[in-house]
Amino acid sequence: MDDAKVGSVFRAVRIRRGMSQRQVAEAAGISRAVVSSIERGLLEHTSMRLVRRVSTALGITLELEARWRGAEAATLLDERHARLVRAVVTRLTGLGWQAFPEHTFNVWGERGSVDVLAWQPATRALLCVEVKTKLADLQDLLATMDKKRRLAPSIARAEDWRPLVVGSVLVVPAETWARNAVDRFDSVFTAALPERTANVLGWLKTSDRDMRGIWFLLNDARGSAKRRPGGSMRVRPRAASDPSARPRSASIPGGPQTAPAASRGPSQGT
Repeated sequence: MDDAKVGSVFRAVRIRRGMSQRQVAEAAGISRAVVSSIERGLLEHTSMRLVRRVSTALGITLELEARWRGAEAATLLDERHARLVRAVVTRLTGLGWQAFPEHTFNVWGERGSVDVLAWQPATRALLCVEVKTKLADLQDLLATMDKKRRLAPSIARAEDWRPLVVGSVLVVPAETWARNAVDRFDSVFTAALPERTANVLGWLKTSDRDMRGIWFLLNDARGSAKRRPGGSMRVRPRAASDPSARPRSASIPGGPQTAPAASRGPSQGT
């Protein structure tokens, strides 16, 4: 985070809103000296808690991003995302799709990547899959998916595909937190992604129309995932031959959302 740039933005927004430092301080419940210190880029002289209070008073969205050796940090932290991507590729491949994880594109200057781009030659269906292990910014998520869906025919033509139908699917873990998040914003998700798991799986077999939906995917590559208070748990059923045996569980690490290394060729399920 560029402290000087943050301070400049805070000052510019305050002036645009016609507020004095004292007014901002009163709205944030802090001293004017703290506001002045932030605007001068002296963030190390205050706490993040106070900086966030000022950002809230000014209507500024403050994001803190940690980086380490470029993409290596994302790979290190986002093991769950990578596992879920592999599970999607495995399922699609098993249904006869050609699946390409982290497929990059550059269409009319719009660059990006699709977590999983899949092609079904038999029905000439194209599928764009967005994989999420957490739902943070709903507006940004839906805007990103809409953009990729809009660019999908052009992305396909770059691979010499001529799709007749296009599918756009959000894949999230089949865990309680994900279902609760979708239920909480049901009207928004229903308008943008109306289909749910059963219909999505049916479409993957027929691909007879355009489709938008949400797929709650159980990643059983390392056991069934259950969301419990305090974290995700991996549970093994009790062995029938040993009545005294108890289920064992282990934490599954979480992390930011970044896909595995880019690949241009079809991935084989693992």
